Amino acid sequence: MTTLQSVPALGTHPASGSLPSRAETREQLSKAAYDLLVIGGGILGISTAWHAAQSGLRVALVDAGDFAGATSSASSKLLHGGLRYLQTGAVKLVAENHFERRAVSRQVAPHLANPLTFYLPVYKGGPHGAAKLGAGVFAYSALSAFGDGVGHVISPAKAQRDVPELRTDNLKAVAVYGDDQMNDARMALMTVRAAVDAGAVVLNHAAVTGLRFTRGRVTGADLEDRLDGTEFGVNARLVLNATGPWVDHLRRMENPDAAPSIRLSKGAHLVLKRTRPWKAALATPIDKYRITFALPWEDMLLLGTTDEAYEGDPADVAVTEKDTAQILDEAAFSIRDQQLSRDLITYSFAGLRVLPGGPGDTSKAKRETVVTEGRGGMLSVAGGKWTTFRHIGRTVMNKLAALPGHPLAQDMEPISHLPKKLPLPGIANPNAVAHRLLIDGAAPGPRMSADTARHLATHYGSLSFDIARMANENPALAERIHPDAPEIWAQVAYARDHEWAETADDVLRRRTTLTIRGLATDEIRAGVESVLGDRD
Repeated sequence: MTTLQSVPALGTHPASGSLPSRAETREQLSKAAYDLLVIGGGILGISTAWHAAQSGLRVALVDAGDFAGATSSASSKLLHGGLRYLQTGAVKLVAENHFERRAVSRQVAPHLANPLTFYLPVYKGGPHGAAKLGAGVFAYSALSAFGDGVGHVISPAKAQRDVPELRTDNLKAVAVYGDDQMNDARMALMTVRAAVDAGAVVLNHAAVTGLRFTRGRVTGADLEDRLDGTEFGVNARLVLNATGPWVDHLRRMENPDAAPSIRLSKGAHLVLKRTRPWKAALATPIDKYRITFALPWEDMLLLGTTDEAYEGDPADVAVTEKDTAQILDEAAFSIRDQQLSRDLITYSFAGLRVLPGGPGDTSKAKRETVVTEGRGGMLSVAGGKWTTFRHIGRTVMNKLAALPGHPLAQDMEPISHLPKKLPLPGIANPNAVAHRLLIDGAAPGPRMSADTARHLATHYGSLSFDIARMANENPALAERIHPDAPEIWAQVAYARDHEWAETADDVLRRRTTLTIRGLATDEIRAGVESVLGDRD
């Protein structure tokens, strides 16, 4: 592992084509007049900014924390059609979800999405029988036009060969279907990059301190840079509130009497080291409505999730001992005890689902997106699924075009005229990228390891070659950050120069997987801060 003493040598001057400084970005935001100011850098705000910039609008995007710093990097990491929605008869919704899932994983971001086979175990005395689940996965695959194969049922013995820790006691059969998974933080960052490539101006760690009004209409926001305390403002013809769990907080800035519009549901997850390789994921029914997942992800195992009403401060959401016990207990329905040892847990995280306001169990609530207009003309968007992030962006754009008086319609390209499946930056076949990185590594200079090449290819696509060039030019940047993780120091410098990384957590939690692997030691954190500090 690179020692702390050698870390200062890692600092390279920002690469050509690197991002403007925060001061330059603040000045740009302060002086320009924008068509649309998006407040909130989760995937809903990011997707809307991307689509709005594509349509020709002048777009600004700000977030009080990091991009995808809250809910959007605390998901189950799935792009999925929603198998459980079939129970409620939501056939059209499942088909729409599948369409979006396939578009993202096949045309928009094949370098960031991975196909994943799911095994749905059927135990004696369980909530569903083999015939019902077999028919369910067949229908599910049919709604995806059998693009992931035909849903079917296999024997317990065959399933255990792919999932060695599968519990086979009283296991009658295993239903099989296909979906996709991703690293949600990386997908969000690539979408930010796409928005900027389309002309959007973005700034993270910039908190809204108040809204600006002109004759009773919301026409911008006052902000504070959380990193140095600088105060500045942004003027815009329209403001979009995409702050997720904080959406009602901002609505009350517009109108102190605004009634609550959402409710929150907490979803907790655990990340564990794997005892043996898994070739498929488990989706185990807990009751009639809930499923617990065990997902091979980033060479680890992701378990979850919970679903319970949350009424506290969104900033305080965290995994409790009760959450941990529940997740492990539910996982034990289908996973052997040795894989569920608490000693294997490397990380835990919790996110908040934003659900439409109303009564009833949160686990049964629809994951739908709601767009509302406030008294001062501010639009608020809340709710939805990661899988449909492009569709949500288009939905908001259609709402903008249809506003009374059509204030933006004359200046924007209709959403129907935009490319249907515009790819995210770095689009490439990840297998080909990894192969090329290894071939190039045979040239003079540090040789890249196979796991690093694979990691770069599936997190950056063709942009991996920019990182590889940095490593070739400075051998210190080719060293691993930690011997037990695939990341190299060039990724830290790249995150600083090209991915808006400002803090150690930005790098360790969202632009790399070091925190999730339980490897973000004090020494590594200090090293990352040293590299981030070498901007000038």
